[in-house]
Amino acid sequence: MNIFVARLNFKTRPEDLEKAFAQYGQVASAKIVKDRDTGRSKGYGFVEMPNDDEANKAIAALNEQELDGRTIVVKPGNPKDPK
Repeated sequence: MNIFVARLNFKTRPEDLEKAFAQYGQVASAKIVKDRDTGRSKGYGFVEMPNDDEANKAIAALNEQELDGRTIVVKPGNPKDPK
């Protein structure tokens, strides 16, 4: 399942996201979206978890919780658009 994570601290790294979500199950990938020109974080990212039950537990547990000093928003991501 693709999980959308918003309101991230601009200093949060992909490893930090992966560590937070790994408490609830296997994490296939954790990415933070960066500005193309500056390379700075845009404050949101995506976590991919192969097991939907684990992903739903992580969403329920982490939504509106604090990570790196910011209250994050966690919800199911939209499926990728095949191009």
